[in-house]
Amino acid sequence: MTTATASPVPERSLSIAQARREWIDGEPAAGARAARIEPWLARSWQRCLAAGHRPQQRVSFDPVSGPAAARVAERNRALVLAARPVLERLSRAIADTRYFAILTDADGIVVDVGALPAGHDAAARHARDIARIGVDLSERAVGTTAIGAALAEHASVWLHRGEHFFDDTGIYSCAGAPLFGPQGECIGMLDLTGVQVVERPELQHLAALSARSIENALVRDHPCELLLGIDWPGYASGTGGLLCIDADGRVTGANAAARQMLHQPLAAAAAVHCSELFALSPQILFDAARRGDAVLEVPLWSGLRVQARPQATRPAAPVAGTGRPRLRDVEAELIRRAVDDARGNVAEAARTLGISRATVYRKLASGRRHPRR
Repeated sequence: MTTATASPVPERSLSIAQARREWIDGEPAAGARAARIEPWLARSWQRCLAAGHRPQQRVSFDPVSGPAAARVAERNRALVLAARPVLERLSRAIADTRYFAILTDADGIVVDVGALPAGHDAAARHARDIARIGVDLSERAVGTTAIGAALAEHASVWLHRGEHFFDDTGIYSCAGAPLFGPQGECIGMLDLTGVQVVERPELQHLAALSARSIENALVRDHPCELLLGIDWPGYASGTGGLLCIDADGRVTGANAAARQMLHQPLAAAAAVHCSELFALSPQILFDAARRGDAVLEVPLWSGLRVQARPQATRPAAPVAGTGRPRLRDVEAELIRRAVDDARGNVAEAARTLGISRATVYRKLASGRRHPRR
């Protein structure tokens, strides 16, 4: 099936042209009404102007040097491996639109591409110009694009035709979404681009959704002892947060959903301990993973609750004997087991033990200050 190319909707085309005259050429607004554009787009145009660029300059899509390309490939090997299945799914979803997918690193260098539109027409040639591994598609190299904007703004964007800064790139329409690694840093972006195609703003959602899939794959591949999935109670599993927890209970990686749900940056530099997030002993999570429990309800210190799906990533190591246990340790273990048996329901555990819920929380907090060794 062939999708016909089309010019922008007249009103949209006129609005973009007016905005270019006002923001780029410095012409006063016609009448009292100034053209409205997205703030991120204005910032990108202003950066291009500040760099001394003019829209009429020719744009050449140059690859980086051979040694630089090799370094980029090595540095982004994990990203490419995690993204490849997603690019394949994307290629099926957009096959009839003549859009295609581009994956870049955090500097805007192309590290992988999806299936390109077939043919030898001008549109196919323009697609091949940019969809080459090693090509620099950063804002400094090719001006305003979804790639440069997503990397600069750390947000998903939609960009159509004349919204690109340079005239040479005005044939493209593109959606872009940034990619964040397990430790919260921006590691690249995913771009969906078409050449002289019908505008498809809904691709912004598809790009953002696909970017989250890549991020989740990176978290699942991140080295850790326990992979913890979290969702709000009653919501579909598999769509929420993912946490990587090491043998000492420290959070070493997380996806964007987990960072938002727990209101934490969760960066490696911060080294957040999971006992600072959850109002129960981390050992309960490890024990549940060892038993193969599918889901348990976990209280947060904020008073909110989440459903957790713990998964051990490697066999548990045997715990060495530590001599005669102390009373405090025995008491803490009994409480942990009661909460564990209640699948994280502290109120139910308190009723079983015949103590108050406040006492359970206090003992758990004490265990957090005096972790088991």
